[in-house]
Amino acid sequence: MPALKSAISVGLIHIPVSLQKTTKDISVSFNQLCKESHERIKYKKYCPSCNKEVSGDDIIKGYEYDKGKYVTFTGEELEKIKTKKDKTIHILHFAKMSEIDSIYFEKNYYVVAEAGGEKPFELFRQALLSKKEVAVAKTVIGTSENLLILYPTKEGLIAKILYYQEEIQAMPARPAVTVDKAELEMAKTLIASMTQPFEPAAYHDEYQARLRAAIETKITGKEIVSTDTSAGSNVIDFMEALKKTVEQVEKGAS
Repeated sequence: MPALKSAISVGLIHIPVSLQKTTKDISVSFNQLCKESHERIKYKKYCPSCNKEVSGDDIIKGYEYDKGKYVTFTGEELEKIKTKKDKTIHILHFAKMSEIDSIYFEKNYYVVAEAGGEKPFELFRQALLSKKEVAVAKTVIGTSENLLILYPTKEGLIAKILYYQEEIQAMPARPAVTVDKAELEMAKTLIASMTQPFEPAAYHDEYQARLRAAIETKITGKEIVSTDTSAGSNVIDFMEALKKTVEQVEKGAS
């Protein structure tokens, strides 16, 4: 997806920026094939009334307001609905970083200053960082108005798209459970024995590596061999399982 052109606006301040994806897809992609012929399955956009396949240029958006009845919109008409404010990242207010619960985070974008906006952008980023605050804002992307925060880091600025309150489901009810003090202490010991700094570069998608190796194995005509044939353990005594887990961790660390 190309960068989304926008601007940070607050009062009379207007900082031209673009929103760029923070992640990339590294997963292996499979195609759907016919089981018998191994031909790739194709999906056609077909209009039954016209009895023909249609292209993207022949498709418009339609909202079904009654059974079988639609009101249609072109891209130009949808663009007309947007106000000047909708086309910018308009700041509503500022808040402390700690006040935003991570359950509201949906996706991230890098916010990058466009030509002419470098100085005010950097001033804005440094001011937020020094205050340890975020900017709560809104912007329209596609046909949705998105709630977001502008989150400052030492390297730049990140736009974190948020879920709205009504999109968050309530926490499932949990039964009342009494925790034994000895069990709690043992669990805390386990956590302490496995605590270490979080280093993102230390973690990799190991399944994807095995999947790619399996693909190479199949290409050479060999059979896939199971990598794990062990049966799952049936834990009966949780305290005993905790003790043994702590012992395994301590042995591994020594």
